[in-house]
Amino acid sequence: MIGRQDGADDLSQETFLRAYRAYQALPSDANVRAWLFSIATNLAKNHYRAETRRRRAYAELRTAESQIAGSAEAEAAAREAGRVIETIVGRLPLKQRAAFTQRKIHGLEYEEIGQSLGCSAESARAHVFQALKKVRQALGSHGLLPGEFTS
Repeated sequence: MIGRQDGADDLSQETFLRAYRAYQALPSDANVRAWLFSIATNLAKNHYRAETRRRRAYAELRTAESQIAGSAEAEAAAREAGRVIETIVGRLPLKQRAAFTQRKIHGLEYEEIGQSLGCSAESARAHVFQALKKVRQALGSHGLLPGEFTS
């Protein structure tokens, strides 16, 4: 019934072992052959259920492992992208770097950026614009941005 010789041998042994243990409780008028087949059939059904559960568990494990590997790869890629961005921003001229950081990371308004840099709000806006343009170009050259964002 199960198709594999080693599994069939194991189930045959288990069938006769269970039959031996339960033989005393068998009524004297019972059909022993049918009783043995019912034990074997029930063991085969249990075997298939266990195999199905085992296959599902292994499939879930493989899926989880691939997700973990995928998330680990994504995390490593994100860390690498973060290092590239830090390097790019670190190479900007001082006023552009300060304006970019204050605007994009800290969310300051252009007036506040201008006050901190000692320039007008329009100059602060220009510093942020130039910094953003350089960052986009550098990210594009590293392949971290689609071409439409690098121009």
